[in-house]
Amino acid sequence: MSHELRTPLNSLLILAQQLSDNPIGNLSSNQVEYAKTIHGSGSDLLTLINDILDLSKIESGTVTLELSESRFAILANYVERTFRHMAEAKQISFAITLEPNLPVSMVTDTTRLQQILKNLLSNAFKFTAHGQVHLKIGMADHGWSADHPHLQLANGVLAFSVTDTGVGIAGDKLQLIFEAFQQADGSTARRYGGTGLGLSISRELARLLGGEIRVSSVVGIGSTFTLFLPHNRASIMQPTPLLQVGALDSPRLATFHPATPRSDSTDDVVLRPASGDADILPFVQAEAAFDDRNMVAPGDASLLIVEDDPRFANVLLERAREKGFKCVVTFSGDAALTLARHYLPTAILLDIDLPDADGFTVLDRLKRDPTTRHIPVHILSNLRERERGLRKGAISYLVKPVSLERLDEEFSRIQQFLSRTKRSLLVVEDDDVQRNRIVELIGDADLLITAVDTGQKALDALKAGRFDCMVLDLTLPDIDGFQLLDLISKKPAQHDLPIVIYTAKELDRKEVARLSRVAKTIVVKDARSPERLLNETALFLHRSPASLPERQRRMLEEIHVSEGDLIGRKVLIVDDDLRNIFALTTVLERQQMVVSFAENGRDGIELLEKDPSIEIVLMDIMMPEMDGYDTMRAIRNISQFKSLPIITLTAKAMKGDRDKCFAAGASDYITKPVDVAQLLSLMRVWLSE
Repeated sequence: MSHELRTPLNSLLILAQQLSDNPIGNLSSNQVEYAKTIHGSGSDLLTLINDILDLSKIESGTVTLELSESRFAILANYVERTFRHMAEAKQISFAITLEPNLPVSMVTDTTRLQQILKNLLSNAFKFTAHGQVHLKIGMADHGWSADHPHLQLANGVLAFSVTDTGVGIAGDKLQLIFEAFQQADGSTARRYGGTGLGLSISRELARLLGGEIRVSSVVGIGSTFTLFLPHNRASIMQPTPLLQVGALDSPRLATFHPATPRSDSTDDVVLRPASGDADILPFVQAEAAFDDRNMVAPGDASLLIVEDDPRFANVLLERAREKGFKCVVTFSGDAALTLARHYLPTAILLDIDLPDADGFTVLDRLKRDPTTRHIPVHILSNLRERERGLRKGAISYLVKPVSLERLDEEFSRIQQFLSRTKRSLLVVEDDDVQRNRIVELIGDADLLITAVDTGQKALDALKAGRFDCMVLDLTLPDIDGFQLLDLISKKPAQHDLPIVIYTAKELDRKEVARLSRVAKTIVVKDARSPERLLNETALFLHRSPASLPERQRRMLEEIHVSEGDLIGRKVLIVDDDLRNIFALTTVLERQQMVVSFAENGRDGIELLEKDPSIEIVLMDIMMPEMDGYDTMRAIRNISQFKSLPIITLTAKAMKGDRDKCFAAGASDYITKPVDVAQLLSLMRVWLSE
């Protein structure tokens, strides 16, 4: 059902977006609005489909819980980051209280718990126009159903209470709101949007987690939804079929009994680390240790460790934990980009000597992807190629074997980098107008810029403080730029200082070679030099594109498009749905790519063998006769295509599909409906090699 629903929606959304962009400029403003309305309606339909599929999987008993330790401090941070902007936008007070009796953590499925809280809090904000929304988490000694088979026997019960000062719910509606597609405001002229599935899904998830949801409400005063869960879900063998819905402090009480699960229900509960890729499991088995991927929340001090030696990976993991970092570990270079995109770690420790991928290629991918480009990469290697690593954007280069003392220094450096809210830039340019233009071009609130007009002032500034990057014009009034670089290169404290040369001087081959020994990048003043200068400094200053002003962000997007151009590159689309082929071909031909297509896996392999110059493949998974998995395995068995980039585009989107795609030979993975910008970005990353 997922495939059948998402596949037509994929082409609808892609083509509607293409029309709304109006690249040729031949549509009227009204027609552009029509296209935006189609795209918006399609997006709403996608949300509805996702909710229906969630509910369907729960009711059919095909949901697998991944139980792990969930820390309440991390959960509170997740909720704060998710809803703070909503509270500020509606000018509503928002508070989160962790009661004193609360333990440090609980054992449950963290993702499902977050989903329930997100649904409850979304409703609270939606139906509250003024006042406050309050989440309180603590241990409970009463309040749940007296006959609840699991909470009654649980060794500790937790209560998650979401209280609002919203419109409230009438007593006769308390049972109705948990029914699918039902809302308390269910009239044809209702004021509030939504599908009415959020509470239905939350109710069923609470049951799977061994708990229940209860609600109390007074019309015009507000509501309190309380989720009761056992402290340790792993101690419960079967999910409960009973959910109580009623008023906590009111004589009105409604008892709701959802359909009893079928006797052939396949609900499964497993106790293992939540894993985005299967490669961590050998590490867990061999080293008897977990990484922290299921504990990492956005904003946490976290590291991605890419290291194929289990013993050294374990050393890095334990040492990093001692320094207060949460860690995600992988042995696979191919998995590094996906994990970095998903977890957005504080920093990445990257082994260059990897069995499945060249480490410098992995570094290049990380630094070409706008999502991960700003993450500092610390290289660990047996190879002595320090300058090559730093030139590609690494922040440091450690040569193995690395002592524990040196590791501790590196972790301290990461902590210092994390604690500094502003990066520092030194601009050395003798022309006042040009110097001011550079400052205006690059500057923003996240930067401290020191701008000087002579070489001696530059040396004084470097002696007085540390800088994250330096922009240098070679033509200076007192010291030749080459001499200044020689002086800087002799100072040990400046060995890792990225220096971007920004000059109008014509450079011969010897001068370029001389500069390359000390400067990480040479930027020659030309028609696009401002964009290139912004791009290079953003790389070495580790500035996230998402945090940049709109003008700078657009400039970076333009330079990335031009540098990672898709013009003339050959792509093969393998998909059995002609609508998707048409939609993707429209997008890719607009990028002036050369597009071939096949409607099944066998034809796709034949096309590759006839035209081995094809550079990248977009592979659908659900196809007749030979599906995407078998097609990718067959392609990987052909020696000349072992490293051919293959991006899977799948509408199936079920649990474990990503791991199956990678195991079958995929280079990357995107779910349908396809985000066109993400797809083009990924293609540029993979084709950049």
